[in-house]
Amino acid sequence: MSNKLIIVRQLIKIYPLPDGELRVLDGIDFDLDEGDLVAIMGASGVGKTTFLNILGTLDRPTSGQVLFENEEIFKKNPGELAKIRNKKIGFVFQFFHLLPEFTVLENLSLPLLIAGWPRKKALEKAKELLKEVGLETKAKVYPNLLSGGEQQRIAIARALMAEPRLLLADEPTGNLDWGTGEKIMELLARLHRERGLTSVVVTHNDKVAQFCHRRYRLEAGRLKPLEGITSLF
Repeated sequence: MSNKLIIVRQLIKIYPLPDGELRVLDGIDFDLDEGDLVAIMGASGVGKTTFLNILGTLDRPTSGQVLFENEEIFKKNPGELAKIRNKKIGFVFQFFHLLPEFTVLENLSLPLLIAGWPRKKALEKAKELLKEVGLETKAKVYPNLLSGGEQQRIAIARALMAEPRLLLADEPTGNLDWGTGEKIMELLARLHRERGLTSVVVTHNDKVAQFCHRRYRLEAGRLKPLEGITSLF
């Protein structure tokens, strides 16, 4: 039997409105097995990012239970949650969020430097990740001189610097043409496999979902298993 990295039970997220409330997530049950590569699909505005942010502890649910490594995560205080995010969860976003005043190598090493790593060790780790994403020749280049696909590769490498167990990707190809996006998904799938990650990808794109083992559609606040998309795996 697979080990469960995340267990979600009766997850509800409500946003107050001037004339009522917006129930974005309405009683979601969800299990994420170790090694899973899962796609969460759905139209814009249905709550996919909200769900991903709760899995990554960037947001809190209104009610419900989220277990991470068999611990009820939202019983922890903000400092404990920050440690979990920094050490065990990697994030990849649609927009790359690279710091323009730093080189590629400096962008990658920053998370480890902030975490207290020695500079030499952080830079060595950054060089290793650059090689893994095929951009070792770009170490001293500034982000504005890179293509969109290259910047997303750097963002993926940055997400893996602390060797997280869980990788969360929010529309990782949404800012790219599909030819470039396909290469990004090939890279994500390879790193997922080689590094033994557990990954969740939010997308509205059927082609992206093909790279995932399991697929769900989020609609009306509920997650529904999605069939009919041929997996590449």
